[in-house]
Amino acid sequence: MELLVFDAPSHPRLGTQVPAGRVDPGETLEQCLYRELDEEAGITEGRIVRVLGTWTKRYENHAYEVRHDGPELPDGWDHVVHGDGDDAGLIFRYRWEPVRPDLLLFGRPDPILARLLR
Repeated sequence: MELLVFDAPSHPRLGTQVPAGRVDPGETLEQCLYRELDEEAGITEGRIVRVLGTWTKRYENHAYEVRHDGPELPDGWDHVVHGDGDDAGLIFRYRWEPVRPDLLLFGRPDPILARLLR
């Protein structure tokens, strides 16, 4: 099992991250997920397999397992973020990482990774 992660070369202090974002007014969680994957990674063909978890820390967070249904994605790629968010215009450098308990996301252990390894 692999996890899609990225680093932002212009903001190295943020550490390795996963595509994420906030729900726009009138948007469902699923619509938000697909929009964020497109804006932040350029991925337009995927489907939700399952909900991995929900937790609250400052605001409600949701994690999903998503499968890519299009042509095989490369091992790594750079993507210029589009849309109207704060990260628009930034370059995100993507890669696949094995899901493992010592993988730090946003500079800290992630609460969902342990669930993935069960």
